Amino acid sequence: MTDSVADSPPPLAPLLEMRGVVKSFPGVKALRGVNFSLKAGEVLALLGENGAGKSTLMKVLGGAYRADAGAIEIDGVAQNFVSPQDSRRAGVAVIYQEFNLVPGLTASENIFLGHETTYAGFVARGQERRLASQLFQRLGVKIDLDATCQQLTTAQQQLVEIAKALAFDARIIVMDEPSAALTSHEVSRLFAIIEELKRQGIGVVYISHRLDEIFTVADRITVLRDGLNVGEWPILEVSRQELIHRMVGRELNNEFPQREKLIGPPRLEVTGLRSGRRVRGVSLSVGRGEILALTGLVGAGRTETVRLIFGADKREAGEIRLDGRILTIHSPSDAIAAGIGLLTEDRKLQGLVLGHTMRENFALPNLNWLSHRGFVQSRLESEECAKYIAKLRIKVTSSEQVAGTLSGGNQQKVVLAKWLARNCDVLIFDEPTRGIDVGAKYEIYLLMNELVAQGKAILMISSELPEVLGMADRILVLHEGRVTGEITDVRSATQEQIMKLAIA
Repeated sequence: MTDSVADSPPPLAPLLEMRGVVKSFPGVKALRGVNFSLKAGEVLALLGENGAGKSTLMKVLGGAYRADAGAIEIDGVAQNFVSPQDSRRAGVAVIYQEFNLVPGLTASENIFLGHETTYAGFVARGQERRLASQLFQRLGVKIDLDATCQQLTTAQQQLVEIAKALAFDARIIVMDEPSAALTSHEVSRLFAIIEELKRQGIGVVYISHRLDEIFTVADRITVLRDGLNVGEWPILEVSRQELIHRMVGRELNNEFPQREKLIGPPRLEVTGLRSGRRVRGVSLSVGRGEILALTGLVGAGRTETVRLIFGADKREAGEIRLDGRILTIHSPSDAIAAGIGLLTEDRKLQGLVLGHTMRENFALPNLNWLSHRGFVQSRLESEECAKYIAKLRIKVTSSEQVAGTLSGGNQQKVVLAKWLARNCDVLIFDEPTRGIDVGAKYEIYLLMNELVAQGKAILMISSELPEVLGMADRILVLHEGRVTGEITDVRSATQEQIMKLAIA
């Protein structure tokens, strides 16, 4: 007698399969035979350190790069993408961290740009508006269709990108660091929209360095390291610590390295700093050997405050002292000369000249001591640059590699290198680890600890509350341009305590 076993349905075939994908650049093998798959109605988190190959793999999928070897199948049909248009026609949409929108056009004009709805040779604007409205209804959101994209918030611009993907009937949507510039409320709204996309059978690839988000939004995780796929797991079968270990290839027993705290007298003192309604009478001090965190919600005035200290914006009132002496700061060059360095929030737009080499970027704030009688001492410049490449373990083919071709983490290290070479007394870190991986974060944290151990003062802005609680000696919370609270017992503080002050 044979047992009767009910036939179980066969497992669903992957919506997307990439097999044996290889991609090389001069001096770098970015992908070394990567296998990757995505199911319909699934959120797959793609993780890895900066330079692991995530962006390269997605650019191959998006048609921006042609693979040297390997195969791509969508619904079992082989694909040959030679351009982004080929990828889009196959149902793939890639939403990059820097949105691909025309600022002066409205939401509906951006959505249908390049495939306009026409009638008798004229663009049917009314029909496009109706279709755009239907797309936003499908996402469960409302957008002002008459506003230009430059008038929309970052979160609203992201919704326009998602609507644009749906307009192309995308079945695969790649989101690269989608929450980097969003508030916690906007992130929650984004997750709700992703759930709606899942219900519609759309597969989502979610790239982020924020591990808390991954455990909230993802169904499955794929980890790349050094151009290889090192494993895939259902989200419920992997712990945070295991995930970090898989990403960096080594144990990180503590995400925030410990240090002995020896805080001395104030180095930077700011009193009554004011600029319109953005900064309204901010006072603060940072001691020798101290990390002071400046936090609050987006728009609280954090970045505006440090730009006033650095002389990047004009202040209406306020006094700035360094080691007891009053500073006259009218421009960033005044701040640099006084011994203050600023790692800007946006390293691509404000921290680096992307078209210049790593060496040239390193030298920019240091030309006064790298030059003699008006001429740059090329040998000294190269030697000093090489010293910091080694010290910070910057992954470059050489110091002549163009800064724009580096990964986010390595770009941040270049910005760090130029200020370290300047030997500033006060360093302002504005979102120092935004968009970089957990391994690179740890290295930056170690470096921050090393700097304060040397007696330097660090003013750190961060939107990541675990980072604030893990690295700061003291916390100041801003709301609408004012200091609403100070936390001195950071070890006992909670994220909820910070948020209460941030919305006061």
